[in-house]
Amino acid sequence: MTNVDAQKKFGEAVNTGKLEMIRDVVAADVTDHDPAPMQGPGPQGFIDFFTMMRNAFPDLKLDVDHMVTDADNVSFAYTVSGTHRGEFMGVAPTNNSFSVTGLQIGRFEEGKLKERWGSSDELGILKQIGAEKIPS
Repeated sequence: MTNVDAQKKFGEAVNTGKLEMIRDVVAADVTDHDPAPMQGPGPQGFIDFFTMMRNAFPDLKLDVDHMVTDADNVSFAYTVSGTHRGEFMGVAPTNNSFSVTGLQIGRFEEGKLKERWGSSDELGILKQIGAEKIPS
C-alpha cells in the first residue's frame, strides 16, 4: 500500500464510520504532534477521537482540497463538515451545520502513519454550531 493509499483509507474510515480501518494504516507507535485535547495515544486514540466526532456529527465528512506528497510524507488541505446532532465539547446538540478547513502533514513508514502534524479550526466549529461560550 502506498502512503497516498494509506491516507485515503484513513479518510474513508472517517467518512464511513468504519473506524477500525484506521488500525491498518496507523503505526502502533505513531506520534501525533497536535493531538486533540481528549485524544489518547496510538491508533486507538484516533479511533476514539473520530468516534466522538461521529457521535456529535453523524454526517461528518472530510474532503481533501489539495494534496502534496513526497517519498515519505503526505500533506493536504481539507474541509471538514457536519451537522451537530450529539454533544460536542460539552455543547448540547443544536442541529446547526459547520464547515471549516484544516491542514495535515503525515510522515509514513512502510505504508503506515508514523508522525502527524495538523491544525483544524476548532473555534470555527464551536462558533458555527452555536456554542454560547467556548469551553476551556
